[in-house]
Amino acid sequence: MKKVTILGLHLNYGGVEQAIANLANALSNDFEIELAITYKLGKPAFFLNSNIKITYLTNDIPNKQTFINYLKQFKLIKTFKEGLKSLTILHNKKSSMRNYLQNCSADIIVSTRLEETKLLNKYAPSKRVTLHIEHTHPKNIKRYLHKLKKACQNINYLIAVSHELQALFTKYIPQTKSIYLPNALSYFPKKPSKLNTKNLISVGRLSKEKGYMDLISIFKIINDLDNSYHLDIIGDGPEYSKIKDKITKLHLEDKITLHGFQNKDYINKCLAASSLYLMSSYEESFGIVLIEAASFKVPAIAFTSASGAKEIIKDNVSGYLIPNRDQNLYAKKALELLNNREKLEEFGLNAQNIAKEFSFPRVKDQYLKFFQSL
Repeated sequence: MKKVTILGLHLNYGGVEQAIANLANALSNDFEIELAITYKLGKPAFFLNSNIKITYLTNDIPNKQTFINYLKQFKLIKTFKEGLKSLTILHNKKSSMRNYLQNCSADIIVSTRLEETKLLNKYAPSKRVTLHIEHTHPKNIKRYLHKLKKACQNINYLIAVSHELQALFTKYIPQTKSIYLPNALSYFPKKPSKLNTKNLISVGRLSKEKGYMDLISIFKIINDLDNSYHLDIIGDGPEYSKIKDKITKLHLEDKITLHGFQNKDYINKCLAASSLYLMSSYEESFGIVLIEAASFKVPAIAFTSASGAKEIIKDNVSGYLIPNRDQNLYAKKALELLNNREKLEEFGLNAQNIAKEFSFPRVKDQYLKFFQSL
């Protein structure tokens, strides 16, 4: 049985981490699977088959946020100490991955982040099949593609999770063969949303590129036109305080709930009780959360700037894609859909059918066919 090693940063909640779990589970009956993970941040957030081996490379825990907090508070001594600690953690991170790769016995080695691929490109043992799975849709495409091209000089395959990314890679990184393999939906609900509530929902990391500050502005427009709706935002991140302050400033505390970080069961319950998914990202490589919403028969709205959303949302069929980050048009389309029960139901069914295309059994077959060909 051939061995596949998948490199990862951690196994906590996140889109990349869910993709790692899905890939490992899909291959685990036909390959010996090992996950080489840099940081152990508690138990894995996603289910992993019992025959999958997990090797943690360090005992460190990242301290980036602690460093930033001390810096913002002007606590110079603590900032200095955390800075030194951070340098040690980064050194251990790189050296542990390098040492692992130099002694790796796997037939196939899969990287899921650019920093890992740089090391894989340099230190992978000879006669190994190497892959980089790209989950990022960069803001500065030319600059990022240059970095990716350099990192993939000796990498055999570059895996794209969207057709758009595959086209980019084929054009700008021709020395590495580009393959399209989408992310999989690991869970398909038996009871979808009835689309009969006034609840709107958005799930994701509260960081700048996700555009949640814009989403609060959009919901303000919606609320001014119809104050019967409620928005649930699930997730945590560096912009949490800014988002909370904006909600307070706009007097929307009773209309928007920040749930913070929650597990999948909690998120699924909220999706089942929602009538519309709102995405405000500036960019997305794929947007697996859109498939999760669609599996609950919840239509979605997103900006066209989130290119990965276009892989999932069919405009005016299963949701809306809003050009030019037009917030007024976004709010208008949301209310237009919510106030048309027949269209909402139609969009929901269409979304659910699209989600089925990304169901685990279907995508698993694609994974297996490709990896067996190696």
